[in-house]
Amino acid sequence: MIGQETELDRQVLELIKDPLTHMVRNSADHGIEDPDTRQASGKPEMGKIVLNAYHEGGHIIIEIKDDGKGLPTDKIKKKILENKLASEEELAQMTTQQIHMFIFHAGFSTADKITSVSGRGVGMDVVRTNIEKIGGSIELKSVEGKGSTFKIKIPLTLAIVSALIIEAGGERFAIPQLSVRELVMASHDGQNKIEKIKGASVIRLRDRLLPLISLRDLLKLSDLVEASVSALAKEQNNEGEGDPTPQTSKGEFLINGQAEHSNQYIVVTQVGNYSFGIMVDRVYDTEEIVVKPVAKIIKNIDLFSGNTILGDGSVIMILDPNGIAKSTGEITTHDGDGQDVATADSRNSYAKEKTSLILFTTGDHAPKTVPLALVSRLEIIKTADLEYANGQMLIQYRGSLMPIVPFNTETDIHDKKECPVLVFMDNDRVMGLAVEEIIDIKEEVIDVQMDGTTPGIIGTAIINEKATDVVDVGYYIKALRSDWFQNHAEGDYDKPGSIHSDNDTNSLRKKILLVDDSPFFRNMLTPILSMAGYHVTTMDNAKQALKRCEAGEKFDLIISDIEMPEMDGFEFVEALKKNEDWENIPVLALSSHTTDRDRQRGREAGFFNHLAKFDRDNILQTLNQTFAQLKEAS
Repeated sequence: MIGQETELDRQVLELIKDPLTHMVRNSADHGIEDPDTRQASGKPEMGKIVLNAYHEGGHIIIEIKDDGKGLPTDKIKKKILENKLASEEELAQMTTQQIHMFIFHAGFSTADKITSVSGRGVGMDVVRTNIEKIGGSIELKSVEGKGSTFKIKIPLTLAIVSALIIEAGGERFAIPQLSVRELVMASHDGQNKIEKIKGASVIRLRDRLLPLISLRDLLKLSDLVEASVSALAKEQNNEGEGDPTPQTSKGEFLINGQAEHSNQYIVVTQVGNYSFGIMVDRVYDTEEIVVKPVAKIIKNIDLFSGNTILGDGSVIMILDPNGIAKSTGEITTHDGDGQDVATADSRNSYAKEKTSLILFTTGDHAPKTVPLALVSRLEIIKTADLEYANGQMLIQYRGSLMPIVPFNTETDIHDKKECPVLVFMDNDRVMGLAVEEIIDIKEEVIDVQMDGTTPGIIGTAIINEKATDVVDVGYYIKALRSDWFQNHAEGDYDKPGSIHSDNDTNSLRKKILLVDDSPFFRNMLTPILSMAGYHVTTMDNAKQALKRCEAGEKFDLIISDIEMPEMDGFEFVEALKKNEDWENIPVLALSSHTTDRDRQRGREAGFFNHLAKFDRDNILQTLNQTFAQLKEAS
């Protein structure tokens, strides 16, 4: 990948995510030849796909380029004639590039079969439609035997969009029309009734429950309504009208400071595969609006994506459906006792955010999954190449020895000629986890519903509509190498180049900042903390974390590594204690340095406690104890 730092409007990113994934899968499945064919044609055995993104003249250019076999021109011509899309005479006058563009026609495919890797029945016509829907375009260049390049050109932002203008709490807002599926009128006595389930509002729409969120409550506009009611009532009393129930608008009366509607407007919105309803007070009309960026002071508020000026001169905010959808995963209401009732069990939630997962089988009935970010590579190894040394299964991998750990010790991987392996790599350390079969890569919300009782299993969640075990990668790494994260000799910690010197409910919705320069460790620990009910934010260095402090962001607890470049953990916690905003936040030291001297130095610097990196149970237990101690102290 090239240009990972390229920024893109969130709305645009959401719309091109699926087409982009489809095209990369296509390159892998249909573009890249098998190793024997590549070697026979003088190419390297391993194929290459380059995903490149860059800015150019107010647009972003995304290129998907492979060095595969290219598009089969003769095969495409044959399909064009079979489908009667053009005659032989017309084809004779076309350039090769024009002929290749026919792959974007509906139902057009030259694949012999549909596989789990690429299209699954989704054609390139859908890809082009989605890109053109946001004002983009797609170009194709392909040389048979050399490879193909797809060039997508899209606007940096949806500057002029069609939006639905709505009102809540006396304020108008705009919702991008692309996210609006339909409008529903709910009433107290009609077919579409708003119901309550555990304090959360829902509506039965075509035999399915649709979660609802009140825009007035979400934006806390009720106080404004109450203020306007008081002013209106006072004005009426001064005029001698004596009507205790002032009318605000057609079909709406204010009772005890709240608006009672004979009818309730619901904007049914879809973000990805998630549908929900936004309850609003009034719906106006759709308008073409010019999107203006939000001011810096509110740019961190997820609920707004920009603002615009209407024809009457009014400035209104543009709602971000993604931010509203995110808020529905954490919404709480109150029951009769005034206690918080969550709409979902957040004890084992994975922050209610989707995570890329790799699904695989291991010889038993339940499929398994690990976060894709942990996996460095997927390899198919030949079992004949396996060797044994010092009681360990090994394979020569890229000039070094890679230990192979069978996930299922009850099956003999030598029974097959080949075996899929998940390769985990961090710095110079590498390990392969042998599995039975790679099923797929999915993006799902991990919601662990059963705790794991088997060693190496965190718990079980519903992934891809099946009960799936979530694997604890740290268990297998610890069994293989207890010093995986130890980049030092035994003894006290010395900064390089320097001279030596002296399952509790408390976890619900607690915000934790994890600072560690190892991406592998961050990706390994984050799911564990998230599934324990914590909301986790990760940073790769201490200086960046301090910037979050300066920006005014708040956390309940900070976990920091000791060994980090630029600023180590001791310097980080000392800097925190000098900042009045974060000085009282407990900081836990997370390191493979656990000598008595290190612990003493950590306490002197300001660490609340000192944890060993690999002890998952101890980490979770210490977090519970820390929050319990803070609660008692307060």
